Amino acid sequence: MSELVERRRARGVRRNLCAAIITALATVGCNPQELAQQASKTTWLSVATGGTGGVYYPYGGGIAKVLSSHLDNIEATAEVTAGTVDNLKFLSERDADIVFALADSLGDAVAGKGVFADFGRVPARALAVLYSNYTHIVTVADSGIRTIGDLSGRVVSTGAPGSGTEIIAFRVLAAAGIDPNTDVRRQSLGASQSVNAIKDGKIDAFFWSGGLPTGAILDLATTPGITLRLVPSDDVLPALQARYGDTVYHEVVLSRSTYPDLEADVPAVGVANVLTVHELMPADLAYDITRVLFERQAELVAIHAEAKNLTLDTAVIGSPTVFHEGAIRYYEERNVWTNTDEP
Repeated sequence: MSELVERRRARGVRRNLCAAIITALATVGCNPQELAQQASKTTWLSVATGGTGGVYYPYGGGIAKVLSSHLDNIEATAEVTAGTVDNLKFLSERDADIVFALADSLGDAVAGKGVFADFGRVPARALAVLYSNYTHIVTVADSGIRTIGDLSGRVVSTGAPGSGTEIIAFRVLAAAGIDPNTDVRRQSLGASQSVNAIKDGKIDAFFWSGGLPTGAILDLATTPGITLRLVPSDDVLPALQARYGDTVYHEVVLSRSTYPDLEADVPAVGVANVLTVHELMPADLAYDITRVLFERQAELVAIHAEAKNLTLDTAVIGSPTVFHEGAIRYYEERNVWTNTDEP
């Protein structure tokens, strides 16, 4: 059964469960008409995130929690997914309402190109640019891998199929002159699977595009007998910017304090994360979601540290798709909207 069908079934189960609860409460003296009216007012929101070992899932869980807690008649749930590409497809088909998306994949999605060429244009609108993803090229000290070129001929995971990690991995390898289909022995694993595989000696390295710190990589770094190493990727940044534009990819630095036992800061390729909704989402709902992100930011930071990087000034910069009118209204009220960064 496909994930899309699973999601449709899950939504049906929730509706049936509500009906069952109403029936049960009616038997103990509650007014079923009032209960049904209340249930009919509830808006269910699905937040498409990523794998459990990354940042999207806990951050998305935090967003679902604050929306459910602080917006009337909203019930939001974070969903585990393969990541950006699948998230945007779910959004297009209305199987998700709010999605995390990497800017490079989002740009392809709204244009209907790249991996979306056969799927078609995705009618996505931005709510906020959340934080930068850091391109991790993860290996261990005794692998002998120190540069991207050293990956040639090795067993390398390029991320889960349908993930933004897979897209950036392919692009980084190609920019370094390495064909991801022929020059490496490629595996397609998510972050947690990749960590388990490298622990078991089944792969030599893996790509991961994520926030800081990524839980699965922290797990690897604290495993007895393993010394984590991260491979710099900044040397391919000029080639990436020449091909895809300098607004999509930028340089970031993985501080040596991010993970235990790193020898030095690691320069890497960064790409923005954009919280995205369907263009048909009601403007008032988009406004309220955006408002709650900022009003309840402290609650989000308590769930994951990346939420501290959400600021009014940076939230409106770097999206490859236009912002939703509801989000624009909020930013105009906060006097940060200039419209200069609209594609």
